[in-house]
Amino acid sequence: MGGILLLIVGYFTYGKLVEKIFLPDDRKTPAVDHPDGVDTLPLPQWKNMLIQLLNIAGVGPVIGVILGIKFGKVALLIIPVGCVLMGAVHDFVGGMMSLRNDGANLPRIVRKYLGGAYATVFSWVMAVLLLLVVAVFINVPANLIDKTVLPSISFFWWAVAIIFAYYIAATLFPVDKIIGRVYPFFGALLIVGSMAIFCALVWDGFRYPDIFSDSALFTDFQKANPLFPCLFVTIACGIISGFHATQSPIVARTMTSERQARSTFFGMMVAEGIIAMIWAAAALAIYNISPDNLNLAGPVVLGNITTHFLGKWMGGITVFAIVVLAVTSGDTALRSARLSISEMFSIDQVSLLKRIMTTLPLILIVAALLWWSNLSAKTFSNLWNYFAWGNQMLSATTLMAGTVWLLREGKKLSCCVTLLPGMFMTSVIATFILWTPGTGGMPVGIVPGGLSLGLSVSISVAVALMFAVWVFRRGCSR
Repeated sequence: MGGILLLIVGYFTYGKLVEKIFLPDDRKTPAVDHPDGVDTLPLPQWKNMLIQLLNIAGVGPVIGVILGIKFGKVALLIIPVGCVLMGAVHDFVGGMMSLRNDGANLPRIVRKYLGGAYATVFSWVMAVLLLLVVAVFINVPANLIDKTVLPSISFFWWAVAIIFAYYIAATLFPVDKIIGRVYPFFGALLIVGSMAIFCALVWDGFRYPDIFSDSALFTDFQKANPLFPCLFVTIACGIISGFHATQSPIVARTMTSERQARSTFFGMMVAEGIIAMIWAAAALAIYNISPDNLNLAGPVVLGNITTHFLGKWMGGITVFAIVVLAVTSGDTALRSARLSISEMFSIDQVSLLKRIMTTLPLILIVAALLWWSNLSAKTFSNLWNYFAWGNQMLSATTLMAGTVWLLREGKKLSCCVTLLPGMFMTSVIATFILWTPGTGGMPVGIVPGGLSLGLSVSISVAVALMFAVWVFRRGCSR
């Protein structure tokens, strides 16, 4: 409860401070100035907020925290603090930069603020990451349906086909035709499922407070996975996620006023933090109630949480709400990939034929990723791991691009709201890929066998400082 209260207070205090730094005003938004009827068109504020929440809240704030709570109850403090000081700022600056740059997607924003050479490499990395997101967010909900909703029959590949077909349709059709119409229904499911778990946790917590205590069984996990950097890669959604910066431009193209930015971008990240807190507490409780869950996969633990606290019927509805989280991030990830590729190659997207031709290669790549990732449990684990730390490369880049923007606006002190979290996430990524040994299900870092953690941290701090100096010089040079 304290963490959720901290998130709410953070929205009304730090969120207001950040808003004063970026100063949204009454200038025309892309949706008002030049709607194209496909990707850029006006939608009501409540719908934009709901779309943004469902776009950014994938399986990370649920499956991610089910694993992440094994770092201990400290995660219940790091989630709200990180969400307010890093994640919500990241989403806000990503959305505002898109609004101020005619609804630009992240590659064009990065090119403008961090330069052509950086943007060329970054654009391809981001395109690959988005396709990994699509593959992950087809795999995970299909597995959830197969293992928890329809466990008596083998439904996985049918679920894959249905979800993938929906993604393709949502990518090709105008944003108001499918996404704008089905998201209110999906949002209702998400709210009902999350509130059901929250109420069950409050009730059981009063009766059995010990279920929220740290477990001694977490010790082995914590020895193998140091809090820094592993927590900030494991619990991405809920604290900070670079994927969100690819989604904010979708909503920036449908907003009718910049003054909606704090509630839409900062506020919906805070809402995701609340979702993450609920499921982190639920995971902590189930590990204490039934320690056998510690050795089970995240989707299985999720099913056990919902069944234990809500029963089979309501638990099934809640699991379906989590399926919705994944699906409503995967569909817009494919849409964002289409928009980014079209910007990179200057392909007009008003024509349906051109949208189809832009999307077709992406469909083939995702299909190949789906085939490869399901060859074995190990291949899917690799897919998820590389997605996890690659995702945080995007967050550091977005924050540093925002820093350049603020510096060019003459805000040398205020730029700390993006510079400091950008440096922190740079050090997280550098430490992770230098230290990661390629054992225990982790991907192989850039050094075979990995460096020592102390040396990795030292190098990563130096990298973060050099990146900050370069960004500061770039921002002050114009």
